[in-house]
Amino acid sequence: MLIRKPDPITAAEITDPELWKQRRHFLRASLVSAGGLLLASQVAARQAGETIPGVSKSPFSTEEKPTSFEDITSYNNFYELGSDKQAPAKNAHFLKPRPWTIKVDGACNAPGEIGIEDILKRFPQEERIYRLRCVEAWAMVIPWVGFPLGALLQRFEPRASAKYVAFTSLYDPEQMPEQRRPILDWPYREGLRLDEAMHPLCILATGLYGEILPNQNGAPLRLVVPWKYGFKSIKSIVAIRFTEQQPLTTWSQLSPDEYGFYANVNPAVDHPRWSQKSHRVIGAGLFAPKRPTQPFNGYAEQVAGLYAGLDLQRNF
Repeated sequence: MLIRKPDPITAAEITDPELWKQRRHFLRASLVSAGGLLLASQVAARQAGETIPGVSKSPFSTEEKPTSFEDITSYNNFYELGSDKQAPAKNAHFLKPRPWTIKVDGACNAPGEIGIEDILKRFPQEERIYRLRCVEAWAMVIPWVGFPLGALLQRFEPRASAKYVAFTSLYDPEQMPEQRRPILDWPYREGLRLDEAMHPLCILATGLYGEILPNQNGAPLRLVVPWKYGFKSIKSIVAIRFTEQQPLTTWSQLSPDEYGFYANVNPAVDHPRWSQKSHRVIGAGLFAPKRPTQPFNGYAEQVAGLYAGLDLQRNF
């Protein structure tokens, strides 16, 4: 299959990979001081990840240069660990991603459970460099490690009546301290149409930069749907259910005028409070020019056919 790559990001927009290595060494060194105790909690989750063996390169990757490891792991949307971008890294040590079990049920012939260690053994891991686009007009280019979601779903034999897949995140206020506050209707929930979930571009991520997924990035298992806005890529998944009806999802239930079920990246549909016509890549600097947003985040050739005949301005 011919894969059209999104337009390359210019070198001026991306942090040099050597810089993030130097910054990581600096962070480790800073922990020896008494004033580095808070920093230690932020760094611990990033350094705890072990290398994932046997990772292959995927032909689905873009040719874009990845965002730095430091930016990917310190600027996050993960409301369960904090509602500002730096809080998830600070609170990542609360999350305990081992042991971890995912329950799969609903409209399928072989419901059951599977542990994260079994997932890592059963499904060949590959690196896919995808751009993840957020509704707040920023993006990252992330070298995910993972496997096609469809490979997992097929193991549980979805029935012909199954039209959607619903996902649920962990609910545990001890591990997810922000769940003690009613800022969202916990637990976090997301969903896809079954054909979207089975598309080969849609993956379950178990790591990034060749290492086990850091807590603040959704450990131990998160969804990555590169042609949709980032809030669709649910983190710390504990349950997957095949459904016949469109499932309720957290943001579309909370604010349906702002966050639709489909959430396909679409420059023609603005968020009510900001434009979606352009975006800035994290790490490029405050004065870097914004980039025009591409329909389906640059993956239109692969996925536009999923929505033939669907009004994407009404079904946003």
